Order: sequence, then C-alpha cells, then structure tokens
Amino acid sequence: MNALHRIGAGTLLALLLAIGLAGCGEKEEVRQALEPVAFHDADECHVCGMIISDFPGPKGQAVDKGGVKKFCSTAEMLGWWLQPENRLLDARLYVHDMGRSVWEKPDDNHLIDATSAYYVVGTSLKAAMGASLASFAEEQAARRMAEEHGGRVLHFEEIDQALLQEAASMQHGGMHGHAAGAQHNAHAGH
Repeated sequence: MNALHRIGAGTLLALLLAIGLAGCGEKEEVRQALEPVAFHDADECHVCGMIISDFPGPKGQAVDKGGVKKFCSTAEMLGWWLQPENRLLDARLYVHDMGRSVWEKPDDNHLIDATSAYYVVGTSLKAAMGASLASFAEEQAARRMAEEHGGRVLHFEEIDQALLQEAASMQHGGMHGHAAGAQHNAHAGH
C-alpha cells in the first residue's frame, strides 16, 4: 500500500508540475504584445543602415516575437516585407498616419496598422532613399495629400516590388541631401 501511495503521489506531483509549466507558457505568449514602439534618434534602418531620424516623412516598423525592425521609410519597410522569406514571418507592420503628423517629424503616437493604411505614391515630397509613400489611416486624408502634392492613392494590397521600383525611379534624387549615385541604385532593389 505504501508503494501504491508513493506512485499515486508521484503521478499527482508530476501532473501538477506539467499543468503549472503549461500555464507559464501561455502567460508568456499573452505578455508578448506585437505593438508599435517609438523611434529613437540613434535607430538605424533595418535595410540600409541609415539613421532613421535623419529623414523626413513616414517611417515603418515590423514587430514580431523576435523584436522590432525599424525602417527609414514606408517604402523601405514594404520592400522588405515583399521579400518571400519575410512574408513567412508572423509580424505586424506599422506606419505613421500622416493625416495626424507633420512631414518633417512624424508623431510616434500615431503609428497605424500598415495593412489597413492608404498610401499616396508619387508625391513631390522628399523622404528617405527611394520612393516616398505617404501613409494614412483615412482615405479622404490620403486623397487631400494627392491633390496637394501629386500622386495617386493606393491600398496596401496594391503595392508590389514593381510599383516601388517605378516610384523610386520617378523620384530619383529624392534622397534629401544625400548623393543619389551608385548608393541609390544599389539600394533600389531591396
């Protein structure tokens, strides 16, 4: 009877330990919120390595369980996201809502889901390397931007690598104070 009691107590203890450990794993996943974070002066673009705060215009970030990847522009983030290996990541994408921000210094309190945003492609506004894609939470605000600064309004699903390359070539020299030569051409394929 003593041996039976020890086996039962050991089994009960193992079961309680397994339940306790399983509960810990669930709590860890719940704590991992995939929310946007603020940009800082020393942040570097995940693609090109440039200091993000050196450029005007909306920025982007991809947040997954491994951390946050920050980008100097929405175009950089979208170009990165469109790479097949990155599409497999379980990342949430964020961009600045330019309907609630100033172009020179977008407000990190107004980062929105990039997949539901409207984008103005082909504006006369300068941003980081490559194309300037102004991001908006509301379609009407995007249309106002397009009327004021040129360009056309697109939704997230309409953006592909060909569009990004076309927009970058139309805005060649839109690197805001940086030489546009070989560095720009090498960067346009990212």
